[in-house]
Amino acid sequence: MMNYLFAAFMLIGVVAGGITGTMDAVLQNIFDFAQSGVDIALGLIGTMAFFCGLMKLMEESGLCDKLGKAIYPVMRLLFPDVPADHPANSIMALYFAANILGIGNAATPFGLKTMQELQTLNKTKNIATNAQCMLMAISTTSITLLPSTVISIRASIQADGAAEIVVPVIIATTISTVTGVGFSLLFQRTKRWKLENVIEREIAAGTLEVNEDYIGDDPIVLPEGYKLKTDFGSKEA
Repeated sequence: MMNYLFAAFMLIGVVAGGITGTMDAVLQNIFDFAQSGVDIALGLIGTMAFFCGLMKLMEESGLCDKLGKAIYPVMRLLFPDVPADHPANSIMALYFAANILGIGNAATPFGLKTMQELQTLNKTKNIATNAQCMLMAISTTSITLLPSTVISIRASIQADGAAEIVVPVIIATTISTVTGVGFSLLFQRTKRWKLENVIEREIAAGTLEVNEDYIGDDPIVLPEGYKLKTDFGSKEA
């Protein structure tokens, strides 16, 4: 979709330049901003390399496990269904640390790995658990206390005041994260979206898929003769 949008913007710009007789200015801006994009990308290499290396050192040194244990009291409130010794805790600690430092590129692999680990606690294949929904809410609202990537971008295009966005970012991320976490907790307790009720509706509709990789001790037991409805008909579950 983004490719189509950028192509459309380029086409509109060229057409508008041809109609208004400013084609030279349009072409000049294309080349100027292409050069600016390269300069900004190269300017980010140092920052990204430093923080990605820091994340790797934390992972290899076992610091992420200690960090996971340190923040477990908070994690227990937000993710009560995740056991204290589950691998997702330490990976989530790295994920949140990367987001707090404002390095989204480094955080993405940790977020994907965390979601994979949380799936082992999911009884179903096609319904997100409360923990997975909470993780998505926090990642979407972008908890950030030090927007290092944005500061680096600003520093590459302006001489002074690159870090003046820190306080507004902290205010914005606090409001967005509190809102996201609050709505996630609210929906978890709402009758319509409560996980147990959603599972019951999926079973009744014949669309529930059981997760064979579930590691808990209380898997879902489907009714005898349960037939799973798919796009290609029905099959025995």
